[in-house]
Amino acid sequence: MQVQLKVNGKAQSVDVPPNTLLVQVLRESLHLTGTHVGCDTAQCGACTVMMNGRAVKSCNMLAAQATGADITTIEGLAAADGTMHPMQAAFKECHGLQCGFCTTGMVMSAVDLCTHHPEASEGEIRELLEGNICRCTGYQNIVKAVQMGGAGMKAA
Repeated sequence: MQVQLKVNGKAQSVDVPPNTLLVQVLRESLHLTGTHVGCDTAQCGACTVMMNGRAVKSCNMLAAQATGADITTIEGLAAADGTMHPMQAAFKECHGLQCGFCTTGMVMSAVDLCTHHPEASEGEIRELLEGNICRCTGYQNIVKAVQMGGAGMKAA
């Protein structure tokens, strides 16, 4: 079947079997490997991308379900000139990562969180990031990064 979607601002048409997951299209067909596969059960959040402005777990969704959608991956978050998105810059500045495996999904979820909950408290940030697992950081620097990134998003 043919799946047509817009990925990082560019129209894409991909021929895939009907049981193909969105994460497979992104990684294997479009070679956007910033979207990670961690658990295959939508528990860890490493596969999180934005679909029509909302965070979704791409390992838990058929590519066909994304037909006609506007998808943004971590590769499409930065400006065209390479300037990091405020959330990406905040994760770097606050050292909100260690091994980096969860980081792309965490950043995408954090963008969604700050877009839809711009005044979230520390406790709310922790609660709203519940669907993303980091096995390295202990989350403190991630929460700081989300707060800084959210402030940067408001200022932008």
